[in-house]
Amino acid sequence: MNTVLCILTLNEFESLQITLPQVIHVNEQMQCSRICAIDGGSTDGTVEFFQKNDIEVLIQNKKGRGEAFKLALNSIEADGFIFFSPDGNENYNDIPILAKHLDEGADLVIASRMMKGAANEEDDQIWRPRKYANLILNFMANLFFNRSGRYITDSINGFRAITRKAGQLLDLSASDYTIEYQMSIRAMKARLNIVEFPTIEGQRVAGESGIASFPAGLRFMRRLFLEIKNFRRI
Repeated sequence: MNTVLCILTLNEFESLQITLPQVIHVNEQMQCSRICAIDGGSTDGTVEFFQKNDIEVLIQNKKGRGEAFKLALNSIEADGFIFFSPDGNENYNDIPILAKHLDEGADLVIASRMMKGAANEEDDQIWRPRKYANLILNFMANLFFNRSGRYITDSINGFRAITRKAGQLLDLSASDYTIEYQMSIRAMKARLNIVEFPTIEGQRVAGESGIASFPAGLRFMRRLFLEIKNFRRI
């Protein structure tokens, strides 16, 4: 399958110093057709660093993580898309696993932090608000939309891959970080072949997350209600 590795960035220059050489090495071994960066308007040298490493960069005209996904799906000629954030949370060694499942016929592949054999970045903490919220959101999505008989364990993780055909079918509209949740829900509605595998989530190697837990939770709940309200078989 002609697959592109999409690196999603917004001011990740420090993180890229550590993760990009490893990603390039992994990509050389698996021979993705290309690597392409989708940048949300970095001002810290991220774009220039990609260019120095001969990696094509698409600049978003609209802000938001969802816009990055849509830009990739609408602008890059490929049969499959792997989405990767280089902040250290996502294990670059799992990139070939995503590609393998696409090659084997999956429509959507999710690296799950919640299934047996996986680990979430909060697992070593007593209070785990993001993990608890994730479990609730997963339960609600499966309850309302999943009729496959196979429980989806991590519907919001961004470390995933999707085929062009599936991406076009789902008609994604979210512009923010609820894009993955919308993608998972609509894939359930469409009864697509969703495959998960366990991944070990790491800690950020530089910088801090720009997403606050409580406002994020509200946005995800709003996305869930919108998908319920506009429920239709795809």
